[in-house]
Amino acid sequence: MKISSCSGSNQSMGRSENSVASEDPSSSRPWESYHTVYTNAKAGMEGVDKEKVQRIVYEMSKGSKYFENEEKKEAYMKQKIENMRIQYSKLTAQDISHHQKMAEKRILELEVTRDLSRIWLHVDMDAFYAAVETLCNPSLEGKPVAVGSMSMISTASYEARKFGVRAAMPGFIARKLCPDLLFVPVDFEKYTHYSNITRKVFQKYDPNFLAASLDEAYLDITSVCKERGITSGEVAEELRQSVHLETGLTCSAGVAPNRLLAKVCSDINKPNGQFVLPNDRSAVMTFISSLPIRKIGGIGKVTERILKDVFGIATCEEMLQKSSFICALFSPSSADFFLSVGLGLGGTDTPQYKMRKSISNERTFSAIEDEALLFQKLVDLSEMLSADMKKEGLFGRTLTLKLKTASFEVRTRAVTLPSYVSSSEEILKHASKLLKAEFPVSLRLMGLRMSHFSEDKNGIPPDPRQRTLSNFILAGDASGEKTNDYKPLVPDVCDNTFSVDVNCCPTYCAETSCDLRGTSMENQTSDSTYSFHILRNINEEVNDTVIPQSSEPRPKVHEPTETDRTIKSEKVDSYTGQLEASSCDRREVGVNCEDDGAGFVSDQKQLFRWVDDYKCSICGIELPPNFIEERQEHSDFHLAEKLQGEESGYHHRSSMPQPRAVQKSHTGSSSRPKKKQKSSPTASKYVPIDAFFVKTNQNF
Repeated sequence: MKISSCSGSNQSMGRSENSVASEDPSSSRPWESYHTVYTNAKAGMEGVDKEKVQRIVYEMSKGSKYFENEEKKEAYMKQKIENMRIQYSKLTAQDISHHQKMAEKRILELEVTRDLSRIWLHVDMDAFYAAVETLCNPSLEGKPVAVGSMSMISTASYEARKFGVRAAMPGFIARKLCPDLLFVPVDFEKYTHYSNITRKVFQKYDPNFLAASLDEAYLDITSVCKERGITSGEVAEELRQSVHLETGLTCSAGVAPNRLLAKVCSDINKPNGQFVLPNDRSAVMTFISSLPIRKIGGIGKVTERILKDVFGIATCEEMLQKSSFICALFSPSSADFFLSVGLGLGGTDTPQYKMRKSISNERTFSAIEDEALLFQKLVDLSEMLSADMKKEGLFGRTLTLKLKTASFEVRTRAVTLPSYVSSSEEILKHASKLLKAEFPVSLRLMGLRMSHFSEDKNGIPPDPRQRTLSNFILAGDASGEKTNDYKPLVPDVCDNTFSVDVNCCPTYCAETSCDLRGTSMENQTSDSTYSFHILRNINEEVNDTVIPQSSEPRPKVHEPTETDRTIKSEKVDSYTGQLEASSCDRREVGVNCEDDGAGFVSDQKQLFRWVDDYKCSICGIELPPNFIEERQEHSDFHLAEKLQGEESGYHHRSSMPQPRAVQKSHTGSSSRPKKKQKSSPTASKYVPIDAFFVKTNQNF
């Protein structure tokens, strides 16, 4: 057991082990420029021969799809660094002086927010999955153990880490590093059981503790220390002993004035140790001065390289020294984050409860091409997602399918459902359509995420007046005839189609992104994600729908009189005029319309992406690249917002509440000549979604 604390004295902490290696192509040691997540040190890997690990990883990866993907990421990163260097070199003395004043002002403003009144404890279980397996099978004690398979490792024991083996590393590479490595299959049910036991212990010290994952949590122990009259170090030691007594597992703890520093502290004396940072400004500044930037949550491989290669920043203290350049070249929120790190500031308040924004699960496996096996994986994921949703009483409406191909390309496909669902059958029904559209494909990862939850948690939409796309769907085109010649809504970027149930037609949308993230689950940073949302083309299967004719005799119909014909003629003329006026209005606001029953087309110009790897291109909100879940939730939010906007946008443009087929005789009365539609090379394959919308003449 290791216990230590930091006083005002200077603490020596080594700089990041990720030095910038020579990238000379002619180098006889090419592995030195091969930057991967596997070569980053974790707790228990302090004495590992880094060069040996890097060389083996390079040799074992060379020529693989992963290697090719890493080379693409490396090329992108070099270009990104070069672009920022160019911006850096263009800064004049006047610019630097201006931004220096801005930085000094902002530092003073941030300093005022410093709160030393709270005591936060971060507890992290030691090699949790591996420790649970060893607890259940004592014969593994003292042996190098990896939880996972030859494809991927979830956790490695501390005995295995001495050889350079770590989480998120392929098993075949780990076996090369440690020939005696023992593999144990993943058992999440077992890990969840032990996690629940530890959480019951945490609740005794903080009923509102924040669970970061199955094996770590943040606790505000301010009240406990005051009520019991004991120090934070004593609380940390007592909590660790309680966890060991209840589970037989060990954990490490870090105590600090805020959550950011508490997490850093918990990693110092791993395994089975603790570190206490006093609630004193001088102690905090001394601690942070020599702290490597990579130790901070939110700064991963990409951000670390940019800060080092462009600004020469390696420690948190140097962020304050280079504050003028940070303010000049980063967005305000990113600059605030870096300056806060330099000051040792972090979250101190207990976040208010918010309804969960999304819930997901995913699994990594060996590359699979067999469709039956992939569908079975989807069945398992659907059942797990449904079980998790029912446990929390959630009903969701936006379903996202995440796929990683054998070439490490990440694709996400999303669909907004017509109603809120939680059953595995409904989830599987729509997820299957998304997956089917991707075939043929070889996958190594699959995941499902549900978002856009019903606020009342009872499966009923909050607003009963909310209409869905299915209200306006008809079989065939607006005239009731099958459509075979048309112009596609969007370019043929995504040629996948779907079968549509005429009675229940969800809105399908696709988001394709290039996976530029490292595969580490810890200190993970997104290099960049370029994504675009494309309305999916609807399958011709809709056109094949046959509406059965009733065999019952028709009721007697009233014969129209001359007065009826006069009134009808006036209504038709009025309706035609409204259609023309509506058509002109749509053209004025930039909506792409066709005279022959076409609907509106979404504005595809504003594409979602993370500008400078931090800022949302749509709303401007900024999130650090390591906030993976938050960024996914934000992406889902815009995705759902986009689909809902298109539904409501059509409602505002509509003219009648009742769907009504527009006959050719109506349009024939217009003096406007029809625009000739351009033929499309893929016209025989797709039917545009706007072909199923009906023009109406009364606003809601």
